[in-house]
Amino acid sequence: MSMSIGSANRVKADINMTPMIDVMLVLMIIFMVITPLTPLGLDALVPQNSAQPGPPPEARQGLVITALPDGSYLLNREPLPQAALESRLRSLFRNGAANVVFVRGEGDIEFRRVAETVDLARGIGVSRIGLMLN
Repeated sequence: MSMSIGSANRVKADINMTPMIDVMLVLMIIFMVITPLTPLGLDALVPQNSAQPGPPPEARQGLVITALPDGSYLLNREPLPQAALESRLRSLFRNGAANVVFVRGEGDIEFRRVAETVDLARGIGVSRIGLMLN
């Protein structure tokens, strides 16, 4: 640091760094506080390559539940009314019929119906649920 000694007529052209450092420190603290508050979503499983070459082990077929616009459902192409879906799913999962359930909305259907179907499957105890596109 230096001290200027001279006439009072000289213009001082030094940049005052204190306000810039203060702003930088405040921004750094704000970003440090906000960063851990990122929202958490649903857990997703990404397909992994198998370490062993050869035929894959036999997997059980997954169930496909299709929500139709008229309020009924298809369970692997078997038509079911809305009231019978829960009891049918309970009987299938009691016997261990499948390990995955896929939910799909047919035609022009509200997403609310698909979400209710996912909630129904989660309530029964299905842990792996996939959504299918038309």
